[in-house]
Amino acid sequence: MTVDWTPVALTRDLPPLVVMPVTVGGAELALWRSASGRVALWADRCPHRGMRLSHGFVRGEALSCIYHGWSYGASGQCLRIPAHPDLAPPEAIRVPVSHATEQDGVIWAALSPLASKPPAVSGTPLRSLTLDAAPDLSAFGFTVHGPVASGTLSGTPVTLLLNPQPDGRVTVHALCATAAPATLAALSRDLEALRRVAEGAFA
Repeated sequence: MTVDWTPVALTRDLPPLVVMPVTVGGAELALWRSASGRVALWADRCPHRGMRLSHGFVRGEALSCIYHGWSYGASGQCLRIPAHPDLAPPEAIRVPVSHATEQDGVIWAALSPLASKPPAVSGTPLRSLTLDAAPDLSAFGFTVHGPVASGTLSGTPVTLLLNPQPDGRVTVHALCATAAPATLAALSRDLEALRRVAEGAFA
């Protein structure tokens, strides 16, 4: 199983025309989806003044900075500078691009091109949450292989996809082997209990 891919979101977390901040290996990135459904992963800084692109907005197939509206296309190349509408932006104005792919309802990221595919997972996307401390998943009966933890909660098989953060937190994306509303509610409560244990607030 490869550990070079990092799970950054569930597919349902990123509808069209949405941009969100994510972290991969300590790098701060902007993850966004265009109107046509294409997913992109870029450095989270506008080349102009360094504003976070994750604060920006998506129009069509481009992501624009919220500060001065500089707009960037699929390749990261600057397409438009509103203050100079007749100027063709130089090729050098470009956002560094990383790599993202969707598989099994999960968006995976890599900082450089990879020949391998992300780990295969299955199940109904449950939810994503960030814990202020990394949990000891073995205490919950989970087996961890790289970014993938497998186990059961409320008697239901569950897969937890882990993205450790540089500040000691961990983002968890959960999938489960059911779509039954009552079971999903129970699993969501179990995840909150796991959060409390990890954060030292569970009595």
